Amino acid sequence: MNNYTAVIEFVLQGFSGDPTFQAFFLAFFSIFYILALAGNTLIIMAISLNPSLHTPMYFFLANLALLDIVCTSTVLPKLLEGLVGKGSHISYKGCLTQLFFLTWFLGAELLLLTAMAYDRYVAICRPLHYSMLMSRPVCVLLAGSVWVISAVSTSVHTGLMARLHFCGPNQIRHFLCEIPTLLLLSCSPTTLNNIMIVIADVYFGVVNFLFTMISYSFIIVSILRIRSTEGKKRAFSTCSAHLVVVTLYYSTVIYTYVQPGSGSSLENGKVVALLYTAVSPTLNPLIYSLRNRDVKVALRKVFPCVC
Repeated sequence: MNNYTAVIEFVLQGFSGDPTFQAFFLAFFSIFYILALAGNTLIIMAISLNPSLHTPMYFFLANLALLDIVCTSTVLPKLLEGLVGKGSHISYKGCLTQLFFLTWFLGAELLLLTAMAYDRYVAICRPLHYSMLMSRPVCVLLAGSVWVISAVSTSVHTGLMARLHFCGPNQIRHFLCEIPTLLLLSCSPTTLNNIMIVIADVYFGVVNFLFTMISYSFIIVSILRIRSTEGKKRAFSTCSAHLVVVTLYYSTVIYTYVQPGSGSSLENGKVVALLYTAVSPTLNPLIYSLRNRDVKVALRKVFPCVC
């Protein structure tokens, strides 16, 4: 039963073996990585250095920007390394490490989007109680819970993955180490892994998505009760960006994890993975903050010569 050769490294599958396309992808992903790092770093600096932005909404935005930085940094550097010809091999331990941090940050972002929806619900539906319900200790508790709960979840998944045997083949049909693609290569039974993934899907995906939608149902009802057109526009403007990101993020992540261990649509899975590891971290600063008047003013104060 133990007569097997353990895999000590995996081979990540890129997007194309054609040198012309590889040069294009190298430039494409490099630009996205630089923009993601620059945009989210600017957001964190603007919020940190301006007391006027020390509010719950911008506190959560700073956490989102930090998550975007670490999430894209978990994946894109290794992808770029493969594109410049340094090889697409990744060690067994390196693969599990990437899986651990990627799953951690993705789960934390799903939870954070729920916390941000709750913040908007309190601000619009219960404005008189906002300072009490969203006090500094409450915000710190919410943000801390986001990081800790996701860390516990990813520790369980990584631990279950570490107990599996991989005896070949060792080629991962993806450009990153992710739970569904690794399960396809396991020589051991993956029933427990699949069960835990379904449980995580239900909690991180379904439950949090429902909480977010319920929050916005109350928000929409409250906005429709506002008599002035200007008041409605202002209220909708604070929520529309969040709804766009929620829709994009939940749809991509759930698409990836809703069928654990399935080999279908792996090529489409690469494109979907790019949305939440490269495109979303790049667009979030633009969607959320760089079009926000308060953030623009804060950026001009921090970088008067640039802005």
